[in-house]
Amino acid sequence: MSQMPPSRPAAAHPAVAQADATATLRQLMDSLSREQRRNQELIASLAFLLRSFTNIGRFLEVVPLVVSQLMEADGSLLVPLHEDGKLWRDQLQAVPQERCSEALRQLAAAPDSELTALQGEASVAAWLDQRIGRTLGEVQLFATSVMARSQLHGRLYVFSRREGYGWSEIRRRHLQLVADLCGVALESDGLQQNLRRHQRLDRQLSIGAEIQAQLLPDRCPVIEGVELAARCRPAYEVGGDYYDFIPTQPNLQGKQLEQARWALVMGDVMGKGVPAGLLMTLLRGMLRAEVLSGLAPDRILQDLNQLAQQDLARSHRFVTLFYSDYDPLSRLLRYANAAHNPPLLWRRRANRVERLDAPGLLIGLQRHADYGVGESVLDPGDVALLYTDGVTEATGFSGDRFDEERLQRSFHGVCRSGVGAQAILDHLFARLDRFVGADRQLEDDASMVVLKLRDEVLLPSLPVGSGGSPMAS
Repeated sequence: MSQMPPSRPAAAHPAVAQADATATLRQLMDSLSREQRRNQELIASLAFLLRSFTNIGRFLEVVPLVVSQLMEADGSLLVPLHEDGKLWRDQLQAVPQERCSEALRQLAAAPDSELTALQGEASVAAWLDQRIGRTLGEVQLFATSVMARSQLHGRLYVFSRREGYGWSEIRRRHLQLVADLCGVALESDGLQQNLRRHQRLDRQLSIGAEIQAQLLPDRCPVIEGVELAARCRPAYEVGGDYYDFIPTQPNLQGKQLEQARWALVMGDVMGKGVPAGLLMTLLRGMLRAEVLSGLAPDRILQDLNQLAQQDLARSHRFVTLFYSDYDPLSRLLRYANAAHNPPLLWRRRANRVERLDAPGLLIGLQRHADYGVGESVLDPGDVALLYTDGVTEATGFSGDRFDEERLQRSFHGVCRSGVGAQAILDHLFARLDRFVGADRQLEDDASMVVLKLRDEVLLPSLPVGSGGSPMAS
């Protein structure tokens, strides 16, 4: 009896095959969906940290961990840079630490000069890629730059030793997204650091401005037969302009002090801001001590120049200074000038403006310097104006300077009107503001002092005898 040939297996039913394919596709879609949700959660977690972080170090620690999970890689490294292009060694981050320890050690030991000498993002990236690749060995290494506002803030790496690890477009986009978030964090931290530095500087400037304001006279002294008005308008919070009224005999009081000789000073430290303000403060102390010697103006400037020589030489700055002393009994104004803007003197009787000047070098320019001395007897109604170059050098909308000629015309016109010292000062500053523009800041400190002799100067009465006639000398 012959055997029957073996029967063939029955073909799968088409409906069953379709069901299997659908299940496989569903499993694949579920897997992709889970992976997509996982990736979205990782990126969302990093974005949340970016919105809420207060410590840049903690944020940067998370970045390699998120990248390695997001990329399904073996590890990741983050190499941040300072704004000046140097490695931020304290914030070198890597996962896993043991696998990347040698790379981090060699990076930390690399001299800053090698990196900062490179020009351009591509050169810096190549320098970092070479060192990271050499220390990690046989791995698939991928990298992207951490950028913000077109500035390189670092380099982000991901590596894998698995064969067939694919660098897909999705992974490339994910890595770039994390790098962009990291760049925003580094840029934000830099802005916050700058803001804190500026806030500290603002506090220091405010303190400096308060101290300087206290050093400048808060009010003009009472000098017999004289009206005084003064104002300093610094271009910055702290300035280098200086004016002062110094009694040559501070031990006197009351009427005797009003009739004593007073020093009137106007100076300008070359430069602006805190350094100029500090030097001005130093010179003020030196000058006030020197005034007590009672020497003539030229000798005062000679001594001050020698005293300040060493301090000014170290700061590479110089000082212009007009020093004068006024005797209300004789109405004699003596003065010496260390290359400062010559004050203006309006003569009421002659109705003209003169310049008060004397030869002399800048304070601090040369140790042994000679200074000339000038004298002028003031008459009732005469007005003297001391000022700094911030007034005449101020620029208007057209770029022209206020200049001395314009100042003389304004000064001459307001003096002829017969108003007092304060009104003269207010008029000159108002004229300067109109020229510069109300909404524009002065480029340099501007200071003015107005001294006006009252129209009627009361001279001290001579001692008389019992008969009412002057006593014989």
